[in-house]
Amino acid sequence: MIRTFLIFIGFALFSLKGISQTKTIQISTNLGTIKFKLYDDTPKHQDAFIKLANEGYYNGTLFYRVMQDFLIQGGSKSSKGAPPGKRIGYGDPDKTVDDEILSHYFHKKGALCAPRQPDEVNPFQQSDISQFYIVKGRVHSPGELDTMEISVNRPIRNKIVKKYMTPEIRTKLKQLKEENKVKEFREIAQDVKDRIETEYKLQTGTIEFSEAQRNAYTTIGGYPDLDGKYTIFGECISGFEVIDKIASLKTDKNNRPITDVKITVTILNE
Repeated sequence: MIRTFLIFIGFALFSLKGISQTKTIQISTNLGTIKFKLYDDTPKHQDAFIKLANEGYYNGTLFYRVMQDFLIQGGSKSSKGAPPGKRIGYGDPDKTVDDEILSHYFHKKGALCAPRQPDEVNPFQQSDISQFYIVKGRVHSPGELDTMEISVNRPIRNKIVKKYMTPEIRTKLKQLKEENKVKEFREIAQDVKDRIETEYKLQTGTIEFSEAQRNAYTTIGGYPDLDGKYTIFGECISGFEVIDKIASLKTDKNNRPITDVKITVTILNE
């Protein structure tokens, strides 16, 4: 009995060792330390970021682009030792990663994200993992989120409505109404409505904020305009006040802080 129990305990301990821990990293600066957890379902970004961090790639780089109510961006090798006033922040074409844009991650405050080149030169939306940005954003009201949805969705819906509710269909419905042909009117109207709804649901450019997004954007804040456009591969778990400090720094015309904010990235567990 004792032997069986010991075997069971040994098996349990072995199994626990096999369970992967959430990978965490630390970004240390002269203004404080920020810790992040990395997402396991963005493995390409996680692996590439950890590899570069272990090589010391990010160490000595700067948070070179800082915008209050938007983001803080750093990691570019061109920022190492850059003299004051120099325009910096160029990416590294050898450090690109296929996108892992997932709808359940969004640009709430503290989101750790990968920038990329514009679509016209980067149609596959590959990320530039030689850099990273952290969302600062701001708190939004529920009404602001409603307005964002309407401003994006209404033109898309109107275009589809125009496609199916043609002048001929409108004339036909008007005639049926005047002739009091209710059944025929309803059949045509329902068919048009179904076609509109089907095509609208297939659209990829619409916005509908989830409950999680609404909760985050109306409490801790963020920058919803970026959702669905960039890969988010981690989130802040401590050091939000450091993000605030960096985001509030005085900057030059290129949004570079007047006082350099140097970066050291440490992998806390792998």
